[in-house]
Amino acid sequence: MTPFRSLLTLSFLLMLSASVTAQTDRFSAPVLITSAGQSADVTMAGMLCKKAGIGATVNAKAAAGDLGDAKTLIIVPGFSSKGLGAAGISREQEMERVTELLAAAKAKKVKVMMLHLGGKPRRGAQSDDFNKASAEASAAMIVVKQGDEDGFFSTLAASKKIPIELVEKIAEAVKPLGAKFQ
Repeated sequence: MTPFRSLLTLSFLLMLSASVTAQTDRFSAPVLITSAGQSADVTMAGMLCKKAGIGATVNAKAAAGDLGDAKTLIIVPGFSSKGLGAAGISREQEMERVTELLAAAKAKKVKVMMLHLGGKPRRGAQSDDFNKASAEASAAMIVVKQGDEDGFFSTLAASKKIPIELVEKIAEAVKPLGAKFQ
């Protein structure tokens, strides 16, 4: 094979690879947004989707049966004792719900995106198992930088080869969120 032909073949393969990568990073409607830990951040996720022009249904306590015809599940992790109390469920029941929902999404081939909006207050012993389960099941992550000061999400993303976007403020999540649905 001539050097020109080799270069041409290599260029074609690189373009094909980039095209496949771009397609796998895309998400589509219908979208279901839920919490993992019952924090109020799930409401903010709904507002961000609305601002980005993404039609979505918010159900903080979504179960496997609520996936319906959803093509994307946006999961918003972060523990809240007030949120769990208001929902009338224990931390263990919430983890069971989240685990079952993520398993159902995987079985139905529903793409999962994780939005960690709560920063440092949604990290630590009470939140990190929700954070880890949500992140590991996701095809992409958008994280407010304050929640990744210790590299928790970045390290997990690198080890699992999951695309991650870090933003300074919650409002800045609109741009990368919208771009994932174009």
